[in-house]
Amino acid sequence: MPLLTLPKALTLRESLRAEGKALVLTNGIFDLLHLGHLEYLERARALGEALFVGVNGDGSARQLKGDRRPFVPAVERARLIGALACVTAAVIFDDLTAIPLVRALRPEIYAKGGDYADKPLPEADAVREVGGRIVLIEYALDHSTTGLIARIRQTSNDKRESDV
Repeated sequence: MPLLTLPKALTLRESLRAEGKALVLTNGIFDLLHLGHLEYLERARALGEALFVGVNGDGSARQLKGDRRPFVPAVERARLIGALACVTAAVIFDDLTAIPLVRALRPEIYAKGGDYADKPLPEADAVREVGGRIVLIEYALDHSTTGLIARIRQTSNDKRESDV
């Protein structure tokens, strides 16, 4: 059950609401899963009784990150995210923002990384419209996909140079 279609996620959402349980929603691409992602999701889960994670589909990931991304297909990324103990369900979405997901799921809490403290959060108005609140979670600067990709590239370059 961790990877759900939106209709199934809505059914689970209604069950949670009927039980008086607070839903936390977050979203992202989660291309190369790393410790920073896990810590972020654990902190998000601690904010409520359930955590739904919207995972950008391949098309929106490409539009947001460039033609060479994602490295991992959406279904695989969502299955990995959904398998984490702190995640109640993962849902793939194909929009550039999570606004439609926020409006559909109506979370009590919408969590995003602290990197949004200095830039506009596209989903902010939608979160307020559905009566939710926004929580920014401290960003793990020493763990990022960009940093991981840079280390992989450097290792690859070092290997080629040592082969010469």
